[in-house]
Amino acid sequence: MEYIKGTDRQQIQLLSLEQMVHPQSFARVIDVYVDMLDLRPFNFKHLATKAEDRTKKQTKLPFNPADLLKLYLFGYQTGVRSCRKLAYACQANIEVMWLIKGLTPHYKTIADFRKDNKQAFRKVFRHFVAILKDWELIEGKTIGIDSFKIRAQNALKNNYNQKKIDRHQKYIDTKVDEYLAELDQAEKQHHKEKQEALKQKLDVKKQQKEKYNKLQVQLDNSEAEQISTTDPDAKAVVFQRNAVKVGYNVQAASDAKHKLLVAMDTGDVNDTKALKAMTDLVCENLEIKTYDVIADKGYHSGSELKEVQAKGISTYVSPKESSSTKKNPAYAITAFTYNEKEDSYTCPQAESLTTNGNSYNKKPGSNRKTYKVKHYKTKACNTGCAVRDLCTKNKNGRYIERTEYQPYINENNNKVNTNKAYYRTRQQIIEHQFGTIKRQWHFDYLLLKGKEKVLAEVSIVFTAYNLRRSVSILSFDGLMSKLKAHFATFLQVLLLCWLTKAFRRNKISAAVTTRRGSYVKNYYI
Repeated sequence: MEYIKGTDRQQIQLLSLEQMVHPQSFARVIDVYVDMLDLRPFNFKHLATKAEDRTKKQTKLPFNPADLLKLYLFGYQTGVRSCRKLAYACQANIEVMWLIKGLTPHYKTIADFRKDNKQAFRKVFRHFVAILKDWELIEGKTIGIDSFKIRAQNALKNNYNQKKIDRHQKYIDTKVDEYLAELDQAEKQHHKEKQEALKQKLDVKKQQKEKYNKLQVQLDNSEAEQISTTDPDAKAVVFQRNAVKVGYNVQAASDAKHKLLVAMDTGDVNDTKALKAMTDLVCENLEIKTYDVIADKGYHSGSELKEVQAKGISTYVSPKESSSTKKNPAYAITAFTYNEKEDSYTCPQAESLTTNGNSYNKKPGSNRKTYKVKHYKTKACNTGCAVRDLCTKNKNGRYIERTEYQPYINENNNKVNTNKAYYRTRQQIIEHQFGTIKRQWHFDYLLLKGKEKVLAEVSIVFTAYNLRRSVSILSFDGLMSKLKAHFATFLQVLLLCWLTKAFRRNKISAAVTTRRGSYVKNYYI
């Protein structure tokens, strides 16, 4: 039976790398994008290859940071992130060979470039966000904020909290008591071999005890509720299906117009304290002051809503339901009407709940801000109210606790309840990016340790995502045309500065008209 035959491996063919790469390969987008960048403002380090990476004939010239940046953008977009795999791709992947012109950097050089340029990667991401805004692909009117969990380079066994340390110390103390009792028995029986074995076990437990004592001191000196020994910035976080793993809670913000990512950060294990920080980053990256922010109920915090709204940003954060609302909706706090003039509440039985006017400090838990509350009570609960048992189980009657942030919470909740269709766009704006990045690009675990290096990894994958997304929005030819036009504008700026003798101390500053005649950027050479 005849089959389709391949090409003879021994046949000499006259082919160039250019002919072997598809005309609309994503590698071509990365190539044009990086070539249009002036990398010096981003403070990339010109890394020299290590001594063990070279042959005797090689010089000590460093690799161009542009080539290594291209390599990383391509690798993260295709799910190849390991420095060893990237080094192998330089010799086996035709698109990579075309992209970096046949260079074969050692894996250690590739790894050091990512490790040593963590701030530069973040600047590249912000720079591309600014370009997308100049192209009017980012509107800056509605921003969706959400987070995703990602595993860190730290095993769960190397993460400790107070409960875990206490459990281990208790176990060690119990075993020490057992070994001491056995040792006394062995001494009475003059069993020397058993005595030696028990002494060795006691020495092991002593070392373990010292280990957990040091961890206890480290935890006491830390302001956090947990510590990780491999990656100090990583925390135990709850993943899907309540699985606890050590990782990071990465925050992301996306613009509603074309779902392009505009900001990122990582901090606490949950989203409660992240709203203000993320809105500040959005303002900084997009150079805007007011917009609408949409987020899920994980971001619903009175103190955060107050600070965000005070800046003129409209919040659409999903309200949190109290436990009483689920148990007995008819007598939940939402069924009580607040009278602003009289500073009182009216219950479903038309009774008035009043306050003595005093504010009390309340601290809900460790590492959480203290805030002020007022208490509202009524005497009607103790004078034979027919529905008292349905309303409260408190022997002193029903009382309502109103926080100082309640006006800001009410404003946010009213906006969400009156614009439900608008709030539902949140999932379209911010969630599908995580599926692409984590499932298709395999960005579900980290390779680096420490918050700054983690954000460098996130910056690389977010920049690659925005590039790929821009191809879908503008088409391949459309994006390439815009990138080349932007590069031509940059060259015009350099020429203008040279003609006007603007070079001073190796720095230039130029105004260039690329967006509505008023786009100003600083370039340094």
